[in-house]
Amino acid sequence: MRHFLTLNDLTKEEIFEILDLSKKIKKEAKARDFKPYLKDKTLAMIFEKSSTRTRVSFEVGIAQLGGRGLFLSSKEIQLGRGEPVKDTARVLGRMTDIIMARVFRQSDLEELARFSGVPVINGLSDDFHPVQLMADLLTLSEHGVNLETMKVAYIGDPNNMSNSWMMAASKLGFSLDIAIPKGYHVAEFVRQRAEANSEKSGAKIRILNDPKVAVSGADCVTTDTWISMGQEEQKEQKLRDFGGFCVDSDLMALAKPGACFLHCLPAYRGYEVSEEVFEAHAGEIFDEAENRLHAQKGVMVWVCAE
Repeated sequence: MRHFLTLNDLTKEEIFEILDLSKKIKKEAKARDFKPYLKDKTLAMIFEKSSTRTRVSFEVGIAQLGGRGLFLSSKEIQLGRGEPVKDTARVLGRMTDIIMARVFRQSDLEELARFSGVPVINGLSDDFHPVQLMADLLTLSEHGVNLETMKVAYIGDPNNMSNSWMMAASKLGFSLDIAIPKGYHVAEFVRQRAEANSEKSGAKIRILNDPKVAVSGADCVTTDTWISMGQEEQKEQKLRDFGGFCVDSDLMALAKPGACFLHCLPAYRGYEVSEEVFEAHAGEIFDEAENRLHAQKGVMVWVCAE
């Protein structure tokens, strides 16, 4: 049984296997030559957290693969409230072929995987966002960046995106600088996993407080919203704490010439990224957004492979 819960669960070879599969499926899609890799398969899509890109990309993706998607919002299903997660898992596992869940707790995904009997895909949790990382890696590869030797700079809030970048770097061996304000910290369990992986891969991962040092010489600069879903009450405090962490033209100028800028969206101009930088790199950003569709098709086909 293959699940896709965090990149930490995969080998370097498996990550590249999924990326190669995603590229193949994307090429076929661009030629309108859709192959029914998942003919008559049903994907259950659990959404505790709403999302434009996640719903559209998975629903369109499973359809293009010859299957069908079943949307389950928090109104239809409440994990662990009214029915234990393990019972929900066992019911869905008997009626569907794949489960994608976009949830608050990573532990709920792990329990779904333990009891469902079908592959489970992490569409986002408070701890990790691995499908977004696959889209990001696919995008960088398409833009000619070497995924094993690149330097990536993540600027801003230590959250599920920075955690996922740490897992990706520690598995593939590239360099990653994460710049966060003083007083903010990367989750200790994520740091420990990344350090253990890096001993094998040779990845160089640094946690810094200076965005300029982090961005210097980077092949890719990336960020995320400072106010994640469910943290709206922290907005005013975070705007004060993150002063100087907006990726603007002066900061991007420190990166390698021709460096990519990525953002998983939605983007809040004037906060984590300036309007000028966003529009200058809109081509990359919306390639990245489209690649959620293609990367996730690769993930779905991979977890279902016999």
